[in-house]
Amino acid sequence: MDYKKSEAPVTTTTRDIVSIAEKTGNIYEAVIICSRMANHINAELRTELYEKLEEFATYNDNLEEVHENREQIEVSRYFEKLPKASLISLEEFLNDRIYYAYPTPESTEPTSV
Repeated sequence: MDYKKSEAPVTTTTRDIVSIAEKTGNIYEAVIICSRMANHINAELRTELYEKLEEFATYNDNLEEVHENREQIEVSRYFEKLPKASLISLEEFLNDRIYYAYPTPESTEPTSV
């Protein structure tokens, strides 16, 4: 999914806890689902940022003056202006765009080795 086109707000907004808890029946489960998705989104955005910044990397071993690259600064500013991963995941959760499933309980019968 393209998280850069998300409709999530850039700043924090007040949310109704009851509406968040209705989807799972438990607010703590909803928070866990959103936090795991936020970790996933953050990892994807971080990987993409590092790939874009790698294009501007120079591998000089001498101590020359650091050259500021305008494109590198613009890429960094663009990623800074994106909504936080937690806000994106909460927006995705409230709009039913996150798939989550509960693990099936394993049988209680002892296993033989």
